[in-house]
Amino acid sequence: MDDLKKAAQVGFASEFSFYLKAHNFHWNVEGADFLEYHDLFGKIYEEVYGAIDDFAEKIRSLDAYVPASYTAFSMISQIADENAVPSKDGMVAELLVDNEKMIKVLKLVYDLAENYGEVGLSNFLAERIDAHRKHGWMLRSSLK
Repeated sequence: MDDLKKAAQVGFASEFSFYLKAHNFHWNVEGADFLEYHDLFGKIYEEVYGAIDDFAEKIRSLDAYVPASYTAFSMISQIADENAVPSKDGMVAELLVDNEKMIKVLKLVYDLAENYGEVGLSNFLAERIDAHRKHGWMLRSSLK
């Protein structure tokens, strides 16, 4: 069960880092089609942020602690910080790569939750995976 707890913590830290990056891009995107991308990044970060509290509560229900500091996030997140301000297309491409990482991380946690019979957590993670698949579709479509 410790492997599930640790994987869930990594998943949470990665999800929070993904949220923060999408919010960063929402604030800092520029260009002639600013509003379109500002709105796209806004929809993504709002959806992800809407799941953060539930994710934390699922971790606590496993009798594990939720990582809740930038230091902890930087140590275990699978989503790297972005300190520069990429171009609009760079933002979309980076978020798309990170979104694919999120699907892989969440799938790993999902598989562990299923193995331990943690159906509430696995149901939550299945919904998160579906949400990230939708984000991926939107991001991929924006690059065409």
